Amino acid sequence: MKIRFFLIIACFGVFSSCFIEQEMMLVSPDENIMLDFYLDKSGKPHYEVFYKNSTIIKKSSLGFDFENTNPFSDNFEVINSSIKEFNETWQKPWGEQIDVVNHYNELRVELQEKSELKRKLNIVFKVYDDGVGFRYEFPEQKNFKEALIKEENTEFNLTEDYKTFWIPGDWDIYEHLYSTTKLSEIDALNYKVNDALAQTSIPENAVNTPVTLVGKEGIHLSFHEAALVDYSGMTLKVDPKNLSFKSNLVGSRNTTYKVKRKLPFHTPWRTIQITDNAPDLIASNLIVNLNEPNKLGDVSWFKPMKYTGVWWEMHLGKSSWDYGMEMVNGKWTDTGKAHGKHGATTENVKRFIDFSAKNNIGGVLVEGWNTGWERWIGFEDREGVFDFVTPYPDYNLNEVTAYAKEKGVEIIMHHETSAATKTYEKQQDKAYALMQKYGMHAVKSGYVGKILPKGEFHHGQYMVNQYNNAAIKAAKYQVAVNAHEPIKATGLRRTYPNIISREGLRGQEFNAWSPDGGNPPEHLSIVAFTRMLAGPVDFTPGIFNIKFNEYKKDNQVNTTLAHQLALYVVVYSPVQMAADLVEHYETNPKPLQFIKDVGVDWSETKVLNGEVGEFVTIARKERKTENWFLGSITDEKSREINIDFSFLDDNAIYEAKVYKDGKSAHWDKNPLDIEFDTFTVKNESKVKFNLAEGGGLAISLIKK
Repeated sequence: MKIRFFLIIACFGVFSSCFIEQEMMLVSPDENIMLDFYLDKSGKPHYEVFYKNSTIIKKSSLGFDFENTNPFSDNFEVINSSIKEFNETWQKPWGEQIDVVNHYNELRVELQEKSELKRKLNIVFKVYDDGVGFRYEFPEQKNFKEALIKEENTEFNLTEDYKTFWIPGDWDIYEHLYSTTKLSEIDALNYKVNDALAQTSIPENAVNTPVTLVGKEGIHLSFHEAALVDYSGMTLKVDPKNLSFKSNLVGSRNTTYKVKRKLPFHTPWRTIQITDNAPDLIASNLIVNLNEPNKLGDVSWFKPMKYTGVWWEMHLGKSSWDYGMEMVNGKWTDTGKAHGKHGATTENVKRFIDFSAKNNIGGVLVEGWNTGWERWIGFEDREGVFDFVTPYPDYNLNEVTAYAKEKGVEIIMHHETSAATKTYEKQQDKAYALMQKYGMHAVKSGYVGKILPKGEFHHGQYMVNQYNNAAIKAAKYQVAVNAHEPIKATGLRRTYPNIISREGLRGQEFNAWSPDGGNPPEHLSIVAFTRMLAGPVDFTPGIFNIKFNEYKKDNQVNTTLAHQLALYVVVYSPVQMAADLVEHYETNPKPLQFIKDVGVDWSETKVLNGEVGEFVTIARKERKTENWFLGSITDEKSREINIDFSFLDDNAIYEAKVYKDGKSAHWDKNPLDIEFDTFTVKNESKVKFNLAEGGGLAISLIKK
């Protein structure tokens, strides 16, 4: 490990007025990344980051504005500093791989104001081979008891007008299409918002993270945060003229400050992933490594699984979430006027259970099972509407769960809160206890709508605590959480492994009803290098009926069928939905075979090739069977890709079951054209494949 400490004496003017500048440099274990920290002559802290002798982050300042005291800006001096090297290998209980190397060099700088208050601030930097993380620590001190943070002033001043893949810094949702522009051309305030997302909050020309940048010479950067706990989510305000980002915390309409914390505390980590190619961004473990180790202990009660469910049919309009009850004297009452379109019936759920049991699928999600859906969204008085333990009259919870257990299938619970947080808080214990009673170990939670209490945003400190506390409480009942309309993933799955997946992006459902025509073919080729860097994604792949004219003539999925299969490998989640209707799978047994075979829990992951927004190829080795599975997707351009199978085990022969685009396949003109092939490969094998426009490739590699 190399670290250098400098006292730089600079003199200016006729009278040689001098000041002492303290500078510290820290390098990554492989010595490719260097971080420079120093105080300028006014005592203002700054840092710079270099990669392979190129400046990545030029002089950037650090600090805070407070409501209840003077800012942390300048007038600091270094009162202590320390360095250490850390190297461990820890294991994921489930994930993209088993072993994770956590190797970094750390610099801790302890600062104190020269002023009368003598307030203290520590800044901790960790430099890895794949990037940099740093955070602020507010130690216990006499003259500073509580921080009301109006803004965190963390700068990221860049040295190039990078090609940038971004969504706007919306304080309520991440469900936007990615824009691809130069950094200097980012204009989030004039972002074209889909009609379905008209009630969004984009207060600044800012972007949400992860935001990924690609330089002219191949430098790849992604900015995000890690270990977001009891703090507001961070967006990055853009200065297009000066090619700069600056932290812009999510606020509240109820307070003039954005974060309230009693000392001592620390902020989340601010992260910069740095690589010289796109695949290494996906391979990076920087985000999870910056989180604390597992606090839950044994979580073997959760089993990664594929699942089907009562979900897609509602988005298509085949059925509905609500039963058709009426509110009478403050209670939901069956008045005999049910509309007959309810999806979560005992009979319908049993059909999904039968299909799952037959096809190596471990779970069934049931949405719309509980009372309250008649007034779940758009009503100001929706607080108290949902009941998380009371089923509709046509859904027999005892019968369904007993039937599922008999078939070896687990029911996945659904809790849609309609963003009425107090209602959910009050019912969580009995709702989770109900799940524990029936042996349900996974819940999909939802937070659709404007947050209640009014004035709060999905990504502010209030909701960060809501999401995290719900998951921590769920663990006490052996329940794992897959959150939708969530706060972004920041690697907390390491600390709380029952945080299994989350949405936090424009998902598959937009293809069913979005007036802009749904997600374009390039969407997931961007997501793989942006949102997916934050953690597991519940994207709900596997739509076989690409053009669903029977239900929605003006909408479709904008990929080929082979692309949909490839997503089971490309988009990582320990819970992967076979999202389409049972009847569409039963009439397509050949492509269904890949869903039956593909794993969900991996011992190794190899990112074979890819470019941000264009294409990506990923291979993963299943933990239980040691079989490999490969997925490759492309944007609207067709392309030839070379697959080098050197990742396979030495001296082993594999049967490759190939699912590829047909010769006339096209995401719009002929999305169902798919070909099947079977041949043997070894780790010396190299094979070329063609991907159609919006197409894909899926391969099962079964060791013989």
